Formats: sequence, C-alpha cells, structure tokens
Amino acid sequence: MTRILDRYIFREIATTWLGVTMVLLLILLTNQFARILGDVAKGKLPKNAAFDVIGLSAVQYLTILVPIGLFLATMLALGRLYRDSEMPAMMACRVGLSGIYRPLTWLMLPLVLAVAWLSIEGGPRALTAIDRIGAEARREADFASIEPGRFTIIGPDRAVVYGNSVTPEGVMEKVFMQRRKGDDIIEVVIAELGEMVESDDPNVRLLVLHNGRRYEGVPGTTEFRVIEFAEHGIPYRLPSLVTPEPKPRAMAFMDLVRSDEPAHIAEMQWRLSIPLSTILLAILAVPLSRSQPRAGRYGRLAIGLLVFIIYLNMMSAAKAWIEQSSIPPALGIWWVHGCVLLFTLGLLAVQNGVHKRIFR
Repeated sequence: MTRILDRYIFREIATTWLGVTMVLLLILLTNQFARILGDVAKGKLPKNAAFDVIGLSAVQYLTILVPIGLFLATMLALGRLYRDSEMPAMMACRVGLSGIYRPLTWLMLPLVLAVAWLSIEGGPRALTAIDRIGAEARREADFASIEPGRFTIIGPDRAVVYGNSVTPEGVMEKVFMQRRKGDDIIEVVIAELGEMVESDDPNVRLLVLHNGRRYEGVPGTTEFRVIEFAEHGIPYRLPSLVTPEPKPRAMAFMDLVRSDEPAHIAEMQWRLSIPLSTILLAILAVPLSRSQPRAGRYGRLAIGLLVFIIYLNMMSAAKAWIEQSSIPPALGIWWVHGCVLLFTLGLLAVQNGVHKRIFR
C-alpha cells in the first residue's frame, strides 16, 4: 500500500508542477515574444534569430520558475489531499512525514540537479548568447532596418539617416543624413539615392550616396563648405563583437570562484543558492500546505506566496550587501537559508507536537 500511495502522491505533485511551471513560463514568454517582435520590426534583431532568443530566454526563466513551481505544486497538491480528507485517511494508515517526503524527493532530486545546471552553467551561457545575438544584429544593421519616413540612428557614431522610401533591393530614395565630426563640425548630406556597400575591411562599411550635396561646418557660423557630388562614399565602423569585460551574471562559474571581487562572490553565492533554495522550499511546502479537512484548496497558498516573496527578497538583499561589502562573504547569503531552515524545522515541530512533549 505504501508504494501505491507513494506513486499517487508523486503523480499528484508532478502533474501539478508541470502545469504550474508551463503556465508561468507561457506568461513570461508571451511578454518576451511581444518585445522581440517589436525589436524585429525595428530591425534591432534578425528575423531568423527571434526564436533563438525566445528559447534562450526560456532557459533563464526556468532557473527561477522551477523552484517556485515545485513549491506551489507541492502546496496545491497536498492542499487538495487535505481538502478531500485523503491526507487524514493516509495518516490513519500510519503514513507520516516520511511517506510524504519520500515521493516528493523522487521529483525534487532531478529538479534540483537541473536547476543547479541552469543556475551555474545554462543561465550564464544563455545570457552570453543573447548578448552575442544582439551585438551581431547591431553589426549587421543596414538600410533594411530603416523604416521609410522615419529618422533612424545607425552605426557607432550615431549618424541620423532618413529616407523617403526603400526599394526591395535595399536602395534608399531621397536620402538625408546627419552626423557629427569631432566636437564642433556637423556634416549634413542630401542625396537622391543611397546604398550600403561592403569594403575591404570587414569592420567597415560604405554608405554610397548618388547625386547629392554635402554641407560641412560649424553650426552658428558662416564657416560652411558645400560640395556637390555624383557619387559619394561615407565609411562607418561596425560595432565590435568583442565584449571588453563580461558582467558577473555572464561569467564562467570557475572564474567567479577564483575571484576576490565582492560582486563576483555575491554572484557565485547566488548561483549556489538557487538549487539550495529549491530544496528548502520543497521541504517548507509540506508543513505550509497542512490544513483542516474541507478547507479551501487555496487557503494556505497566499501564506506560501508571502513566505516565498520574503525569502527571495532576503536573498536579493543579502546579495546586494555582499556587493557593497556591508557583510562578510563568509556570512553571505547562507544566513538567509539558515533562517528558512530553522523556520521550517520549527513549523514541523509545532505541527507534530514536539514542543508539547519537550515541555511536558
């Protein structure tokens, strides 16, 4: 009978976890998808990279959604068993805490391993890949990203380009361009046609304008030079793909371990805290879900969400204090987990009458 109950409890928690996690992930990805479509429409992101960014964003979201999904799923599943008087019936058959935690462990262990990989390796790699895709999109930006009738900023020198229309071949008609040369000199170019041409340098492109006029000088003065041309090539340097120094969130885990910087120590402890918090939340969900028979299924859910929010905010605050060197790294985020563990053990002791036996 015990094995049948183990499988039953495991199935209840697993199916609820899958549903909760998928719903939360769908909500987040829907918002992300709308933002990505806007970037694609503005030319900030290639069309063929949209689904790659969504997939990489899902990897980052799962780092947080898996722990909270397991926590909520355990509370919802066990809450239903309490509401339908199934849990009191199991307890009457001498199914104690071990009979609840055993099937929960079957689900918790693989999820903790998955979250550990996502937090330590998968999430930072996904963030690096997203930054790389964004850099490549900015590097490959050309007239195809320019919307006719709107002013667009292109290139690292932030040249302002306007075109009345863009042909399917990528040639812009009725071109206006303005860019700054140095601190004082402004260059304004008006041309009938404009197109992008590759140069010998892979990091430089040429903006070739046809049949136009260039004004160059200092605004507010009469020192201007006017040049009429049949063809005029304007070079501009493409954005670099090399990141000077990665952010702590995108750094390799071993680089964080070898570093003595407070920000790197805080990031290392944060990554280790995610799988640890998954275990603590799963253990805490069992006593939090306990309720009276026929009580509402969602009666304890508000308390559980409040506990999760406090837990997450305390972890974020501890991380910020490490970065500011307000607390020693040895104390770090670990004291937050210690407080949650003590709270969980105290709650289990009270629900099982341990304190009464001690005082008796």
